[in-house]
Amino acid sequence: MSRKARPALRRVRPRTALITAVAAVLGVCALQPPATADPGVLPDGGKPTGASVLSDKWTKPWSISFLPDGKRALVTERVSASVWVQHRDGSKKKVGTVPHTVVPSPTVLSGSGGLLGVAPSPGWNGTTDQDVFFVHTAANDLRVVKMRFDGTSLSGYTVLVGGITRGGDHNGGRIAFGPDGYLYVTTGEAYQSKLAQDKGSLSGKILRLTRTGAAAPGNPFGTRVYSYGHRNPQGLAWDSRGRLWETEVGDSAWDELNLIEPGRNYGWPTCEGSCSKAGMTNPKRVWKPSEGGVPAQIAVSGDVLYVSTLRGQRLWAMPIDATGKDVGTAKAYYNGTYGRLRAIVKVPGANRLWLGTSDRGEDKDLILEVTTD
Repeated sequence: MSRKARPALRRVRPRTALITAVAAVLGVCALQPPATADPGVLPDGGKPTGASVLSDKWTKPWSISFLPDGKRALVTERVSASVWVQHRDGSKKKVGTVPHTVVPSPTVLSGSGGLLGVAPSPGWNGTTDQDVFFVHTAANDLRVVKMRFDGTSLSGYTVLVGGITRGGDHNGGRIAFGPDGYLYVTTGEAYQSKLAQDKGSLSGKILRLTRTGAAAPGNPFGTRVYSYGHRNPQGLAWDSRGRLWETEVGDSAWDELNLIEPGRNYGWPTCEGSCSKAGMTNPKRVWKPSEGGVPAQIAVSGDVLYVSTLRGQRLWAMPIDATGKDVGTAKAYYNGTYGRLRAIVKVPGANRLWLGTSDRGEDKDLILEVTTD
């Protein structure tokens, strides 16, 4: 989708005018300033020092997740529902598709449905453990599913969690195993903002699941819900302290970086950005959509957070501070150089990131290898 198309989509998002007016009357929203692109070296290192093309001829890659051996990663393509293996030498091979994937019409080009996140089992070895987990939109719902991958091809298909409200957009879709061994899944509110505050709904949430799709032990409400009040969360990553960071696409005012804690309410639709309403948890960083915002995904390397952006068309880097609970000054890199950026992952055992472009055209997207100091 072009840069011109994005503002048009934001203007038609529902409830924006009403929420803005109510917030102004009640004095709820005390918004933070946007991140700045100050020059200079990141305080804790981690400055991107170069980017090169690892592989090309991609079409809307959405997620990259390394297999446990660290030598190769699984990559999903959103619209084709294809799954690929990407090797560290740049070679790649298609290994299958995720069945029952439906991209909601008429938003095939501009929405966020289709095949989204991928997460191999932490114990995957291709023999005794072949489990790989996906998030995708089906004909009538958003699903968390499991398939088998033997190192060569995908097979099987088991729905772990179905019936999640699906939208043409606002589907979330990130899935990852946490340090605790449980599956974390982001879901959007599917353009039904009230669902984000409904703890009985799985939409507008971060879910924490067992490998069978059940609620993980210790979840704050005894259900699959881990946190709520989210609009369209698409990025998850853990730092060296085991803290969970999340990126979230807001409406027309602010996009967010959040530090996620169990049971917390992250505000949508009452708050967009920071606010003073009791019971709401404020973001650690916000961006204006028109000033480098619309964050897609997030990776952590050396306690530096790296955030890819769609409309912003840049990579943000910001150090986690000494407390582990906040971030320092955000620096922007590659502004407009590669277009819209989405998929991002830390390369195991190396000061490198893999970073995917998005929406450049059929077979025109890239996976970049970014080195960091």
